[in-house]
Amino acid sequence: MNVAFIGLGIMGSRMAMNLIKGGNELSVWNRSIEKAEALQRAGAKVCTSVSEVVRDADVLITMLSSPEVIEKISLGKDGIMMNAKKNALWINTSTVNPSFAEELAAQTKEVSLRYLDSPVSGSMVVAEKGELIFLVGGETKDLEEARILLTTMGKSINHLGKVGDGSKMKMVINLMLAQSMIAFSEAVSLGVASGLNEGTVLNILSESPVSSPFLKLKKGKFESKKFDAEFSIKWAHKDLYLILQTAYENNISLPVSAITKEVYGMAKQEGQGDKDISAIYQYLLSKNF
Repeated sequence: MNVAFIGLGIMGSRMAMNLIKGGNELSVWNRSIEKAEALQRAGAKVCTSVSEVVRDADVLITMLSSPEVIEKISLGKDGIMMNAKKNALWINTSTVNPSFAEELAAQTKEVSLRYLDSPVSGSMVVAEKGELIFLVGGETKDLEEARILLTTMGKSINHLGKVGDGSKMKMVINLMLAQSMIAFSEAVSLGVASGLNEGTVLNILSESPVSSPFLKLKKGKFESKKFDAEFSIKWAHKDLYLILQTAYENNISLPVSAITKEVYGMAKQEGQGDKDISAIYQYLLSKNF
């Protein structure tokens, strides 16, 4: 099986490395070629264009930052649609809104490609360990073909149903993630502002049943004030935009999510976008809204 991987950022580079460690022959492409150097040393073939990387691939995996980037690399004479092999399987692990996933699947069908909507839950460390959770929407037979690759990159595969259903679940998870970080940050800020020791507040909250495993994993960043990105503020802001777009398309109101999006947006606007999502605590602590 010839496997191609497009998108070698924080998540994609680690997912691709696990595929190589699993014994797969891998061709890769990234807009910034230097991000492929470690994979090349590990045995990957580094391609210079999208058309080159997809041309002979039986399976194509993408991990890209936004629907706009996916459109850019999929359309046009050098894109995926025009150059992938007929009947190749496209596994899109990127976070996109469900309506975009459905539209993309329809477009791939028109050019005789198959499509799996397969966003992931998990951070950089989880991706590196090969313990991602896959949220899959698509045909069962396509999932079974992809399963050996997904199990190399993850610990859990959840088949939600048709194309778009994986992205629907991803919207639900990231809504919870973004809001829980804001709630945790405000809670610690309240404790500190009222005179409690920051470390004490962090320790007790982290041991409390109100804190999720995700928040407990971020405790070290709160304590060290080092916010190297595992999942950055700018991508949380992007995902909240997609969540609210999905809410609009489904005729429901998410007022707290709307406010949450604006908080991350303000932090991004003030130069915090490339920091880890946990840096929203430091941002809120510096403000007096």
